[in-house]
Amino acid sequence: MLRQKLKQQQLQKLSPQQIQLMKLLQIPALNLEQRIKEELEANPVLEEGESEDEMDDFGRDSEESDMDEEITQEEADFELDEYIDEYIDEDPMSYNTYNLEDHSKEEIDRPQAEYRSSFHDFLEQQWGMLEINDDRKTLIALQIIGSIDGDGYLRREPMSICDDILFAHNMDVTESEVNEILHIIQLFEPRGVGARSLQEALLIQIRHKIQEDIHGNGTLTRKRRAEAILEDYFDAFSKKHYEKLARGLDLTEDQLKGVLDEILKLNPKPASAYAETKDQRTQYVIPDFIVENREGELVLSLESRNAPDLRVNGYYADMLRSFNHKKKEQGVSKKEKEAVLFIKQKIDSARWFIDAILQRQQTLYKTMYAIMQYQKDFFLSGDERTLRPMILKDIAELTGLDISTVSRVASSKYVQTEFGTKLLKGFFSESVQNTSGEEVSTLEVKKILQDVIEEENKVKPLSDEKLKSVLKTRGYNIARRTIAKYREQLGIPVARLRRQFA
Repeated sequence: MLRQKLKQQQLQKLSPQQIQLMKLLQIPALNLEQRIKEELEANPVLEEGESEDEMDDFGRDSEESDMDEEITQEEADFELDEYIDEYIDEDPMSYNTYNLEDHSKEEIDRPQAEYRSSFHDFLEQQWGMLEINDDRKTLIALQIIGSIDGDGYLRREPMSICDDILFAHNMDVTESEVNEILHIIQLFEPRGVGARSLQEALLIQIRHKIQEDIHGNGTLTRKRRAEAILEDYFDAFSKKHYEKLARGLDLTEDQLKGVLDEILKLNPKPASAYAETKDQRTQYVIPDFIVENREGELVLSLESRNAPDLRVNGYYADMLRSFNHKKKEQGVSKKEKEAVLFIKQKIDSARWFIDAILQRQQTLYKTMYAIMQYQKDFFLSGDERTLRPMILKDIAELTGLDISTVSRVASSKYVQTEFGTKLLKGFFSESVQNTSGEEVSTLEVKKILQDVIEEENKVKPLSDEKLKSVLKTRGYNIARRTIAKYREQLGIPVARLRRQFA
């Protein structure tokens, strides 16, 4: 049975402008620059440059305000959405003052990025040097090379490669054919490429070294023993069970140390050596904020990319004025009304974007200023142990902003200090109590834990239980499982895997 009833409820919906601001807050300075370029290309009314004094509210004057009411009254005469779609299709650049000749010159003068061959190109070149005039084998080889990842490993099974070739090239190949070509590729440089596991990568490399060593001295003996460890005792080796290795191969501690040194010379990521020199480019971090210490006083500034000069192109405002004047004097056609309404919408869109950029600047500055004052001791000294416990709620209360807004500001943003460029999110941490009852940052505890592990005797590294005892003597009574959690967050392995020979 159907029933109708009234229900009253309150809903909070974000306007398109608020959504735009939230998105702008989240992106860092480098991405903001790209976002502004996209907006400049999409909206011809928006341009770079300081706003003109005679245009209040980013190009809005009183005459144009009067025009808003007149245009609004005319909107009922036609379907706006339908017209705009048609208008853009017919002449999308009719009001764009973009100079094509200047653009062409800019493209010519712009420095070109240096071309560098990729790691996969390097492997394909080596295949070409073999001069194997067999299209079938070449197709299999290229499929295998294309399946090798950035570390140099082949993660796909031979059967999957057969399926790929059948699907893409309608050629039925067997697993044995794939394995045959793979063994050839595994002889390529860098050694170990095409391996399907770490064990196989290390074995390929050590066997190549054995083939190169023709002197028959002690070095060769160590390499043979290294091969035996990798082939027969790999599990014990990976878990650093040195006593088991020594017993299994009947080696003294010194002999085992020499054999392990041979293994440590091998590359666990075969492609990394090529990638570092050929295929990787230096990645730069663009800071969003700059904090300077001027004789004990902290000064905060926004990176220039966060504060671009944008304005509404006065040419389009003049067009609206002309339309308004002509409408009063002579009257205008429906087509002219539609065109000028489209321009007005672009002007409104430009104003919204400029206003969102300004709000972004104010919000970024307010949030970072609160963080700077909250962590003043760190910005003055650079000592991470002076960092205070700080959560998003603390900064939200200081700034009067919502926690979600503070979170967006802290996301993917960097601040440049005298002590290096820091990730803003790294200043936030929970608190723990020391033995004196004081609240200290977990960052401080992690820094001390890291220092203790760096200073430990690597022959007898400290277990988590012993680390707990050391921290307790320094005034931090922390549970062993918490020690393990902090150690894992710092990327530090367990004591057994930190162990080294004397």
